[in-house]
Amino acid sequence: MNERREESRRSDGRSTRWAGQHQRRRAEFVDAALIAIARHGADTSTEQIAEQAGVARTRLYKHFAGATDLQRAIAWRAAEMITLELAPVWNPDGSPSEVIGTGVQTHLRWLTEHRELYLYLSRHSLTATGGDAIRDIKDTIGGHLTQLFGAYLTAFGVESGVAEPLAYGIVGLVETATTRWLEQPAGVRQEELAESLSRWIWLLLDDTLRERGIRLSADQPLASPEAIADDARSYQSGESPGQSPN
Repeated sequence: MNERREESRRSDGRSTRWAGQHQRRRAEFVDAALIAIARHGADTSTEQIAEQAGVARTRLYKHFAGATDLQRAIAWRAAEMITLELAPVWNPDGSPSEVIGTGVQTHLRWLTEHRELYLYLSRHSLTATGGDAIRDIKDTIGGHLTQLFGAYLTAFGVESGVAEPLAYGIVGLVETATTRWLEQPAGVRQEELAESLSRWIWLLLDDTLRERGIRLSADQPLASPEAIADDARSYQSGESPGQSPN
């Protein structure tokens, strides 16, 4: 009995070590993929990724279930990178216009700096049979925005069910416009696109709030959901806290 327990513990230990090693190797291969894509561009092949990693392609597939699994792992890394860059949006500080502008500018800067990576994921998302890499990124950002919008709508004292479609609508707007701009700038400067996207996003948010009887200034500091909940009636009556109604 004791011998079986000891063997079981040894087996569990080996499994744990293998799982940890497997995840480390996957992460290392994703690191290599990012370098290869930056070097070779959006048409980077799996062979070039394997070459960058210093292994044969067959070795690469011992840690991934196929090209789609590798592309999804790259997408998850990209989503983590974007989410980290967009931290100022998840923790708003400033006016709505400032928060939106910071988010859009940050997103555009990231896409410009990682243009080939994003185009690589976009192109493979069109052909992948096992998943959509760009959808993984949009779901990550959309999920964060849904939580943020839901918290504020609840604080305003209105039904928050619209938070998810609003969040994903904004994500779709930004993703479609920026991807097209990366491929075909059509003479539009990055600053111009950022200004336009920021204005469109505010119009969507403002219309959503006004439809529910909420008046929020684009240029006044945005309070936390907790502070808004304590003073929700002033927003519902059309007054900005500390100001008289127009």
